Amino acid sequence: MSRARNVASLLTSADNINASYIDSSSLPSGSVLQVKHTQFTSQNTVSFTANTDATLTDLTVNITPISTSSIIKVEAFVQGEWDHVDASTDSCWFFLRDSTKLGSATSGNRNVGIHMGTSITYYSSNASTTPEGVKYVYFDSPSTTSQITYKVAARAINSINFYLNRTVSDTDHNYVERGISSITVTEIAG
Repeated sequence: MSRARNVASLLTSADNINASYIDSSSLPSGSVLQVKHTQFTSQNTVSFTANTDATLTDLTVNITPISTSSIIKVEAFVQGEWDHVDASTDSCWFFLRDSTKLGSATSGNRNVGIHMGTSITYYSSNASTTPEGVKYVYFDSPSTTSQITYKVAARAINSINFYLNRTVSDTDHNYVERGISSITVTEIAG
């Protein structure tokens, strides 16, 4: 059998290595088994209700782990702007694994998550040129080989909007910014 035919037999129709050919137990701990991502290039408005978790539905990604001992590294980079600059310091960002919140354990009335606040480019209530962004990472141990959906989520203390990948006004001027947001999951051999 030709070498090309042997390689072709390892691939699925999506040009991914067929998981049934991988013996993850023979790979050293820390080996990358697979990477999945969602990159959102459009704009959207996410409405938050005060003190209630909200999912950014444009930033979700599915992965089916190869091994129950794998660690899933979940990363997000989110850009946009809150209705009011105070939400930058009064918000917490986290991930959901399906419907399970990942992050700090509940602690009294505290707003908990993985990342506290949203980095701002300039502290001002200007709605045109003061975008905000957040980058955060979490290492999850889901202990499953069933498909998982990871989601970007946040909580704000006030009812407010977050304008994903754009500023609040989003007017068509060269000083008004737009960006791209993403979520990435990496399966790492445990």
